[in-house]
Amino acid sequence: MERRIFLKNTALTAAALAFFGKKGFASMIDDPQQFRLLRNNVGMFAEKGGTIAWMTNKEGIVVVDAEFPEQATHLIDLLKKQSDLPFEWLINTHHHGDHTSGNISFKGLVKKVAAHENSLANQKAVAQKSKNEDKQLYPDTTFTDKWKIKVGDERISAHYFGTGHTNGDAMIHFEHANIVHMGDLVFNCRYPFVDNSAGASVQHWPQALEKARKKFDKDTMFIFGHAYDPLKVVGTMDDVIAMQNFMEKLEDYVAGSIKAGKSKDDILKATSIPGITDWQGDGIQRGISAAYEELTKTS
Repeated sequence: MERRIFLKNTALTAAALAFFGKKGFASMIDDPQQFRLLRNNVGMFAEKGGTIAWMTNKEGIVVVDAEFPEQATHLIDLLKKQSDLPFEWLINTHHHGDHTSGNISFKGLVKKVAAHENSLANQKAVAQKSKNEDKQLYPDTTFTDKWKIKVGDERISAHYFGTGHTNGDAMIHFEHANIVHMGDLVFNCRYPFVDNSAGASVQHWPQALEKARKKFDKDTMFIFGHAYDPLKVVGTMDDVIAMQNFMEKLEDYVAGSIKAGKSKDDILKATSIPGITDWQGDGIQRGISAAYEELTKTS
């Protein structure tokens, strides 16, 4: 989804002004991107594709997700203006191209690339099928359920709570800043893509979000992969709860319709999910179709 939002329409805090300096702040006013400092040394970037998180401190730079090559280059240029320290880590929340195609822009620049082991397997499979392996920068570090690193004064941990949007979705927690990049486990008020081809699960997705609710707290700030309103890719625990509720209602609607004997075509005619009033945009059929396929799948 295109998200070219002028920063002059975005309220930046006084802390951000102090952090970037007058010259840097002025240059970003004219930049048609979201590039915001959120808390401590952690910020976000959004231009086209899945939202990116970034961190700069006295030891180096860490980036979570990479959008597309052009957009990743834009981010790299912005970060280089703020710091001459090395890019220590690039971390992928999952394998989809709007989160990993930009990895290649970090080739020869970032020291290490990390992702869940299933994310790496999915990225390789998609690249091989598309015959664009030469355009990939694959993770060289993988993890399963938990993973943690320390860069300067920030501890960064990854959490995998099971299948959801894919079978390799990791939540990346900047612990000192208490900011979590949720990847595409949250489409804030936007109908989600459920990638059954990559092991997604409508049934387990809300369970993964429930585990996130128990792991993080009311003061946690969240970065979401996508949002119907581009300025709402940053949110709170209430938004995570709303996404959990949406996924539960989606499953209930499809399961109830199947039990009532409705055909897939009839179920797909829905223009809203019962009990859901604030999800917007197109793509409602994607989630319904994925739920139907999962719930009617025979072992």
